[in-house]
Amino acid sequence: MFSGRYVRAVTSLEDLIARRDRLFGKGAQIFYERPLHLVRGEGVWLFDTDGRRYLDMYNNVPVVGHCNPRVVEAMSRQAATHTTHSRYLSETVLDYVERLLALHHEQIENIVVTCTGTEANEVAMLMARAATGGRGFICTDGTYHGNSALVGSLTRGPLRGRPDVNAIPFPQRYRPIVEGVTDEELCDAYLREVQRAIDDFAAEGVPLAGVIFCSLLANEGLPDVPAGFLPRAAAMVRAAGGVVIMDEVQSGFCRSGRWWGYEVMGVVPDIVTMGKPMGNGMPLAACAARADLVASFRSSTRYFNTFAASPLQAAVGTAVLDEIESRDLAASVNDVGPYLMQRLREMACDVPPMGDVRGSGLFIAVDWVVDRATREPDPVGAARVANLLKDRGVLLSNAGRHQNVIKVRPPLVFEREHADLFVEAFADVVSALNG
Repeated sequence: MFSGRYVRAVTSLEDLIARRDRLFGKGAQIFYERPLHLVRGEGVWLFDTDGRRYLDMYNNVPVVGHCNPRVVEAMSRQAATHTTHSRYLSETVLDYVERLLALHHEQIENIVVTCTGTEANEVAMLMARAATGGRGFICTDGTYHGNSALVGSLTRGPLRGRPDVNAIPFPQRYRPIVEGVTDEELCDAYLREVQRAIDDFAAEGVPLAGVIFCSLLANEGLPDVPAGFLPRAAAMVRAAGGVVIMDEVQSGFCRSGRWWGYEVMGVVPDIVTMGKPMGNGMPLAACAARADLVASFRSSTRYFNTFAASPLQAAVGTAVLDEIESRDLAASVNDVGPYLMQRLREMACDVPPMGDVRGSGLFIAVDWVVDRATREPDPVGAARVANLLKDRGVLLSNAGRHQNVIKVRPPLVFEREHADLFVEAFADVVSALNG
């Protein structure tokens, strides 16, 4: 029987927070010391209840902009037509999948559509196990690939000691595991960690299933990776009988200026996962791979998702591809991203806490440090910057292995004029901190 309870209208931010805690349970994550109540979006902008606008520098879900008209129209049109699960035939779905596969390298032949990046990565890991007969996975010690029990076992754990997971120190130039060596020597040092992980599995009697990396190492903090590391690591894993999974959930769909982060890194994956920006807000993700790998997965599981591979997903996903291609957003990313990076690097010359500015395309990391000489991470300072920027109408967050990286990841419709607004706000924040 219904209780008949009705919640009164929210009249203050405090009321809304209290209501949220009551309904979600205390501890549900939320951004900022004083959270935002957002009610509308348009392009690169979000608006609160008072009509104040905020420049969105963080959300790669609305990759072609908040409330994109083409996406909204496609969603509305298909919802008004029909939508079903994947056990019916649909040309809309097949056309979309065919087009998506054509954007990958030629060995990516088949696709398993899902709803979330977590689910896509779970499918990828199960696919790797089905194809290889192995169980063990290699990841980095700063990674995050999702929330399920299997995928969550990869998250930021110790280098060893977890069942079926061996981590390596994530490859980077800024805080390298060996100081004072050439880039090639540093690459070799990280590759020795990969070999050690492979050897440890062999010693423990755990057959190798594969490696899973975000192609740009986004959650690690978007590090500068020693040249050649990923393709050489992939070769080592294949030689040991494993497969190579590249997670493109954050790195894909022209975020880097190329369609896929693995293109930037020069590695050819066996399995690719995609998510977040695929549907511009519609839950849409996928795992794609060689035909033999998908065949092994299909024959060994009864995988099915009621909401995946639907005409509604396909219509929206197609509209996203149309927007990226018709507006040539890859070219825009390759113009605006370096422009913004250069402006931030110029600012960093006079701002010691900006220890390093790095990235690819419209995916930029500002490594906030206590001391530039020691490179000690400053997560408290980075969080303070994020909160002060919010007060100045710019939304981003602190992230990375040490939570000290200011993560810059706006929708791809972000332009130079928006970059200038961001840099101006950043300069104001730096001035306030120094004051």
